[in-house]
Amino acid sequence: MNWDAISAISQLIGSIAVVLSVLYLALQVHRSTRVAKLATQDAAATALREVTAPFMENAELERIWRLGLEDIGALSVEERARFFHAAYQFLKAFETIHFHYVYGSMDKQLWDGWKGLLRHYIVAPGIAHYWTLRPEVFSQRFRNFVNSLEPPAKQRTVGTLFGEERK
Repeated sequence: MNWDAISAISQLIGSIAVVLSVLYLALQVHRSTRVAKLATQDAAATALREVTAPFMENAELERIWRLGLEDIGALSVEERARFFHAAYQFLKAFETIHFHYVYGSMDKQLWDGWKGLLRHYIVAPGIAHYWTLRPEVFSQRFRNFVNSLEPPAKQRTVGTLFGEERK
């Protein structure tokens, strides 16, 4: 065997090694991207749970949230302030979820569920009122998205489901 043949074999082995390395890196990037998406989706669910958990744990907060959704005028000034704080946190959680979807970190099927939930809540009278008062605290992209949402055929929130459950 001469040096040209040895050189050619070495180059072939080196090329195969480079191709295998690139394939390995691609696999690792794909796996890492999938893990990042799962973490993002979990963080989105956690963010909304953190906003709504106090409503399940505290009857007074639940009452304020439920009443505020459907009849903001039924709340005292102090209760209305609490409702507005909750509405802000609720919508900010949705803004973050929307951000993750826009940047490709959220699975479309999961996003469709979040979007469906938001469609019901954004038209609830209390949230709709808050939205008209404070849209500037949200990104322009999120405002455009929310303003483009089609209202559901029948609005269902915790405030309206309660009445339907009793029928």
